[in-house]
Amino acid sequence: MTHKTIIVQSGGGYDRVVVGSSEARTPSFGEIQVRLHANSLNYHDFIIVSGAWGLNEDRIPMADGAGEVVAVGEGVSEFVVGDYVVSTFFPNWLAGDSQEEGFGSVPGDGIDGYARELVTAPATSFTLAPKGYSHAEAATLTTAGLTAWRALFYDRSLKPGDAVLVQGSGGVSVFALQFAKLAGAKVIATSSSDEKLARLEALGADHLINYRKDSCWGETVRRLTKGRGVDHVIEVGGPATLQQSMIAARVGGHISVIGILSGVEGQFPLLQALSRQLCLQGVLVGSRMQQQEMVRAIEANGLRPIIDRSFALEQIVEAFQYQESNQHLGKIVLEF
Repeated sequence: MTHKTIIVQSGGGYDRVVVGSSEARTPSFGEIQVRLHANSLNYHDFIIVSGAWGLNEDRIPMADGAGEVVAVGEGVSEFVVGDYVVSTFFPNWLAGDSQEEGFGSVPGDGIDGYARELVTAPATSFTLAPKGYSHAEAATLTTAGLTAWRALFYDRSLKPGDAVLVQGSGGVSVFALQFAKLAGAKVIATSSSDEKLARLEALGADHLINYRKDSCWGETVRRLTKGRGVDHVIEVGGPATLQQSMIAARVGGHISVIGILSGVEGQFPLLQALSRQLCLQGVLVGSRMQQQEMVRAIEANGLRPIIDRSFALEQIVEAFQYQESNQHLGKIVLEF
């Protein structure tokens, strides 16, 4: 069956993005076929589509895909035709500690992704979507939602009354704000935009810092926590923000190192990390089991993702250009 497919040609770059077509095969043993209806954009996808890191071969982009099961292969008992499902970032990391290194098995990077209308894949490449979610809402969970969930509840479990620092207003940070408030935590949010800070306050942020106006925001965080510092930092900025994050964290605090928005290399204040006994944990999304647990928690609490803007599948370049403008708060999605 022929269906619409977005292809980033070898080398990458917006001028190498084409709308094509491909065939979806009948599911084999252990596989399902999914009619996809939505993707969500992430910085990782931007790197692939924009050509920032280059591509050695043609690739169907997008790690986050959501849709409806339309066929089920033999040996599959977890899904039935009509189920709403959402993709997993690491199709082979089902549970337990990760054995993954890099992005070789990640859809949209090492293998073809979900910027297409129809896909046949192993059933373990998907989980059920939260009941009542639209396809666009479900598509926000694969990367951003699960990264925030794992950062707060696995590597150092969040407790009611803890203090959490979230940086900016992108997908991971907004999900972390929402999850932290559900768990009874206090949240300090940073942004360079007063308008975005007001929107984060409306989502439940307890304290707001404009980091463009306050370059020593780490010390401000400590003052806001009466000198103690925060228990958890959602660190998405990279080298340019890490030192302030370390100042903001309490002694023995946990910093989830997630983003590389300011680059991949920089000076590391080792003495500060040692003297304050900080735990820096690299967080690269999570396992299928963690995604299933997150979905159950969402269903129990009624959390809804924040979607800033929606584009059509063939508007994928315009969607990433909008992401580059940094006007959004929460998630940008493709719907088709």
